[in-house]
Amino acid sequence: MTNEELLTYVDHTLLNVDSTWDQIKEIVDDGMKYNTASVCIPASFVAQAAKYISEKGSDLKVCTVIGFPNGYSTTATKVFEAADAVKNGAAEVDMVINVGWAKEGRWDDILAEINEIKKACDGRLLKVIIESCLLTDDEIVHMCDVVNKSDAEYIKTSTGFSTCGATFEVIELMARHMNPDKKIKAAGGISSLEDAQKYMELGAHRLGTSRIVKIIKAL
Repeated sequence: MTNEELLTYVDHTLLNVDSTWDQIKEIVDDGMKYNTASVCIPASFVAQAAKYISEKGSDLKVCTVIGFPNGYSTTATKVFEAADAVKNGAAEVDMVINVGWAKEGRWDDILAEINEIKKACDGRLLKVIIESCLLTDDEIVHMCDVVNKSDAEYIKTSTGFSTCGATFEVIELMARHMNPDKKIKAAGGISSLEDAQKYMELGAHRLGTSRIVKIIKAL
């Protein structure tokens, strides 16, 4: 896969707590220039970014995160966040599960929450962040089963704000247990073109990263 092709699978990401519009705008400009799959930005910037992209005549997708990064907001709060993001112009939504529920084995509750949030997405793409670094392999497999049963399109490894991001081992595990009609997003800590390529080879369909575009710009 060429670097240009690789970029079309990248969610070019900036989610730092101190992000400013000038920084978000740079991410958006890069996303348009390098034809990334989306830009993944804080919800408070979605409307501004969507307007800016429209004015530029681009079809770049805006992705945002809800229940982020800890996932323990109530379902009603997450549903509101998703609906608000879509109203503001988000084309994709990445939600964080309640990790505590996973630790308690409350798989049906997680499934119900995912499907309620999916309804609020009004047809937009939904990715389910499971924060894999906090889960055992068995719990990750259970989450694969939950997402397989859900209306969401993607399972996603990580927020990038916990103890670890994506790993090759987790992507391999997910690839063995996800249905063919579901997709996998590797996110967090993807720091080289070689690693990005390997994640794709192992079964990822999307990469959440802030570094790949920067590396290619430097080249």
